[in-house]
Amino acid sequence: MRHTEFWARMDEALGEASSRSWAELFVIGELGSRTVTEALAAGVPPKQVWAAVWQVLELPDRLR
Repeated sequence: MRHTEFWARMDEALGEASSRSWAELFVIGELGSRTVTEALAAGVPPKQVWAAVWQVLELPDRLR
């Protein structure tokens, strides 16, 4: 998964207006107690970050 696809999925799940701020503020334990933004900046693959986001937000299977 590329970063562009990751952010498109974030926008679909949370809305364009909220996805970036949520990614900067919400800490996810599975990402080493980092935010999405911090995890991506640290080199965690977008696919792994998305899996953590999907689980935390309890998104439907169609967004997996």
